[in-house]
Amino acid sequence: MAEKVIALACAAGMSTSLLVTKMQQAAKEAGKDYEIFARSVAEIDNMLAGSGSHKPDVLLLGPQVAYMKAEVIKKAAAAGVPCDVIKMQDYGMMNGKNVVAAADVLMS
Repeated sequence: MAEKVIALACAAGMSTSLLVTKMQQAAKEAGKDYEIFARSVAEIDNMLAGSGSHKPDVLLLGPQVAYMKAEVIKKAAAAGVPCDVIKMQDYGMMNGKNVVAAADVLMS
């Protein structure tokens, strides 16, 4: 089982898949045993409840769903899961290293 679980949520769970790959590479290079996956925002409630897969240690929202931040942060806080929006620049550049670093800050 992974040391930490990072969940990403975007509009359909598709556009974030490349970023997940970049994040997995960055985590591996840093010697971190992280499970990282992306799902659609429709699956947030299930993710926070821990159904379907492991309950995440942190939830990151894609910039395209930043308008949902306030609502999702409330749900995540109730589940004890830190949450934030991925920086637009890091998302656009597919900078997995920076996104993993942001997740680490939220999990500390």
